[in-house]
Amino acid sequence: MVYLLSALRPEGADLQKLVLLDYAIVYSSDVGGPDSLHTPVPFRNAELFSRRERIEQGLYLMSTRGLVDVVLDDRGMTYVAGPSSFTMVGSLSSKYWRELETRCRWVATRFGAKESSALQSEFAEKGHLWGAELETVRRLL
Repeated sequence: MVYLLSALRPEGADLQKLVLLDYAIVYSSDVGGPDSLHTPVPFRNAELFSRRERIEQGLYLMSTRGLVDVVLDDRGMTYVAGPSSFTMVGSLSSKYWRELETRCRWVATRFGAKESSALQSEFAEKGHLWGAELETVRRLL
């Protein structure tokens, strides 16, 4: 999330958008991007059933370390890159981290300006009903 939020800077994203963008980063070829960061596996769409909760927990932990900040306003909670994110992103340089940064920049450019609802609609139109929206419905019940 730190790499993604750094790529989205100065903007941020709500939790739903982060869940969708996280999947798009890991499996970027599914959404017309560069080769996927991870090997596409069958039934990978099911990952989103557990992904949302893990992302939420990770954001909380990262916020306690200055890697992520939370902005509360009339739109709700928006997560943004924290002051320590610059140091982290600049200090990790393995091939995997460079590839992650590349995917995050691509996702931020391609999808960053869109609202969560617009992203959900776009992914649904392309057959990427990954289950993220089901988590939203489940929480409402």
